[in-house]
Amino acid sequence: MRTRKLWSDGPEVGAVGLGCMGMTWAYGEDERSEDPGAVIGRALDLGVTFVDTADMYGPFTNEEVVGRAIAGRRDEVVLATKGGNVVREADPDADAAQRFGIFQDGTPEHLREAIDASLRRLGVDHVDLYYLHRVDPNVPIEDSVGAMAEMVAAGKVRAIGLSEVDVPTLERAQAVHPVRAVQSELSLWTRDHLAEVLPWCVRNDAAFVPFAPLGRGFLTGRYDASRPDPGDFRAQLPRFQRDALAANTAIVDRVRAVADRLGATPGQVALAWTLAQGEHVVPIPGTRRVSRLEENAAASDVELSAADLAELDALPAPVGGRY
Repeated sequence: MRTRKLWSDGPEVGAVGLGCMGMTWAYGEDERSEDPGAVIGRALDLGVTFVDTADMYGPFTNEEVVGRAIAGRRDEVVLATKGGNVVREADPDADAAQRFGIFQDGTPEHLREAIDASLRRLGVDHVDLYYLHRVDPNVPIEDSVGAMAEMVAAGKVRAIGLSEVDVPTLERAQAVHPVRAVQSELSLWTRDHLAEVLPWCVRNDAAFVPFAPLGRGFLTGRYDASRPDPGDFRAQLPRFQRDALAANTAIVDRVRAVADRLGATPGQVALAWTLAQGEHVVPIPGTRRVSRLEENAAASDVELSAADLAELDALPAPVGGRY
């Protein structure tokens, strides 16, 4: 596994990380799922050392799963979690994908409680990276980041990050404490942050951490719309609706053509394109199977030529918004 540094004096990690959300949250049931501990353990064996979770995933159960998996191997892991999103049961009778409401709480009081609870669930005394999961529109970003800076001073957090933010917000946060990572969606069909946020990360020596770099699995070409799962939140997303699928499948067909030429899979090409966006870019694809983990890890060795990149850069925009 090739490696990258998250920032100039920061930790070195495998070029492809592991997002753990789908192990306990959002993607419904899948009979092909494997023991999360086995998947995470194999990730560490392969050098996939950047492991990402959050308190809201589950809610709360994802951190416990990750904590059990890394017990005894903490020194091998660059561990990231997030706080500031609060999950409340909105409709106990609804399908799993619609049962919970998500709200922001970026108050210092909540974040102080959240990091302590995360550390307990993870079974660790610190995390390497702690993100504000989403900015609370009712709390000045300076207040939220100030509380996170206290965590760094207390040794509970090594560095802080923000998720899904714009450049003006990053500038305000940076004035309080260095922001060492920005996590946002980036993939062949979601390129919103290439123009401003990624260049900000380069200028400010911060990692850019793409979630959903495989288009929530769609860019692998394996998404099966004929088997809808009411617990899979993708069924609610515009790009996965029937009237959008034909156009969006055509994007995958073009990615597959590049993959066939290179002797790779469409998912590996999608990840290789994401990695090609900069040395500080470390994508965190998620999976619930060892075979897919191994496939994703091997994407760090896929070499895209200038012509390949130009062809992928020219792909049309997807039909449908992100949410």
